[in-house]
Amino acid sequence: MMAAVPQRATGTDEPHPRGALSQLIQDANDRGLSYAKMSDRAVDPDSGTRLSKPYLQRLVTNPPANAPSPNQLKALSIALNASERRVKAAAAAQWLEYEATELAGYNDEVRIIVGHLAGMPEGELRRWRAMIEADERARREGD
Repeated sequence: MMAAVPQRATGTDEPHPRGALSQLIQDANDRGLSYAKMSDRAVDPDSGTRLSKPYLQRLVTNPPANAPSPNQLKALSIALNASERRVKAAAAAQWLEYEATELAGYNDEVRIIVGHLAGMPEGELRRWRAMIEADERARREGD
């Protein structure tokens, strides 16, 4: 099963946007990194997984229904000279419609709070921000 090829938006000359991983590969190609060179570099040293030139081209033009495996993503990160985290985040966005966010350095309590806030409508976010800022002002005035 193949993922649908991006089609032109109805009534426009603009194609639908590419998936995040497909766009990451296309951007590297646009900057002058050929698919052949990507393929030469796309080797996961731990597993030996290699990505072929046709597979890389297909990821951009007609992505498969399933995301690349972790070993394939590692090989791709090497090919693109991009962090493995960035490549995995792009794959998650493309195949899972999941936007990864980075909260490294914060404890679980902060991550849980931010997770709750992230799903709120704009009006609710403004209300919570006002409450947090009011609490901070009250603490400063109390010191």
